[in-house]
Amino acid sequence: MCITLSLSSKPCIGVCNGSLQSPKSMVTTARTEVITAPKRPNTFPGLTKQGISEIDLRVQEVVRRQSWTNSLVGEVNCRKPRFEPMFIDDAYDKCRNICAEYAKTFYLGTLLMTKERQKAIWAIYGNNETLRTDELVDGPNAEYMSPAVLERWEERLQDIFEGRPYDMLDAALSDTVCNFPLDTKPFRDMIEGMRMDTRKSRYESFQELYHYCYYVAGTVGLMSVPVMGIAPESSVSAYTIYNAALYLGIGNQLTNILRDVGEDALRGRVYLPQDELAQFGLTDKDVFSRKVTDAWRDFMKEQIIRARSFFNLAEEGASQLDKDSRWPVWSALMLYRKILDAIEDNDYDNLTKRAYVGRTKKLLTLPLAYTRALSKPSLYLR
Repeated sequence: MCITLSLSSKPCIGVCNGSLQSPKSMVTTARTEVITAPKRPNTFPGLTKQGISEIDLRVQEVVRRQSWTNSLVGEVNCRKPRFEPMFIDDAYDKCRNICAEYAKTFYLGTLLMTKERQKAIWAIYGNNETLRTDELVDGPNAEYMSPAVLERWEERLQDIFEGRPYDMLDAALSDTVCNFPLDTKPFRDMIEGMRMDTRKSRYESFQELYHYCYYVAGTVGLMSVPVMGIAPESSVSAYTIYNAALYLGIGNQLTNILRDVGEDALRGRVYLPQDELAQFGLTDKDVFSRKVTDAWRDFMKEQIIRARSFFNLAEEGASQLDKDSRWPVWSALMLYRKILDAIEDNDYDNLTKRAYVGRTKKLLTLPLAYTRALSKPSLYLR
């Protein structure tokens, strides 16, 4: 990634026409349909009730903060900055280009969204900490990382939410928070995920990895719910839908980890549970050797099953989203899930190969996702 960071807090001028929309949509299955997903997260191996409870509290707080009625959004979250129309359009285009370049599978799903939701997701995914903080940790700016830099980044985030963006990317996000009931909480939690990345490059257990995945990716799911909207006819709680979004984010991050094992190893990072590697007679040395053995294949099979289980849990909230959001979310989920299929097709070689889904497969997935998106909320409740 090559995003230049500007950490000063100079205010810019901006515009806001707060128009809010309702939520909806998520997921699918491919090979995954043969796997039975656990109905509750505490059935995941290596995940304790105490660890889940900590994340639950965070989710509950985000639900509470982002559950303002549409009429209050502008008053609560937005200082209504003013932007020239051409400037803000260019700002969103810049976010779109970042998303298209660095999140190709996800980006395809955004092309199916309504225009306002599309722009908001580009601003969240392309402008916010999802990509920019990743760049701070793993990109050319990583050597300059320090607690002080992260504190300044949090201050800059506050400026964005108060209508004082510094650059074009900030402006797009500042405009977005005027249009949707977004809160700073999940954004700040994502910055905390960055702090974790600066402190450690190993995770002793899945418990630790789950927390990391919440901070760097589950938070993106929580940010997305107000943009996608919840179906008026949904009979489940907002908390249930937010949890489904959380699981989708965690499933995506686990998939990223499994896809990028070889690339991360070249940077000296191993985002795999150390205790589970040991159960299969593996260590970091085996990861760095880049040799695919039978033990590695067996280990990867278990990791893929768990990642798919999170996608399955995400499906439970898919049909609860606003009808205009279901198709893009189902598409994004189904396409991401196919990356796991690609790892299997590569005979579990994610040490020297990078799994990817070809364009033809992606396009063939869209009609299937559309069919799933036609289902009404009540049909997928368990």
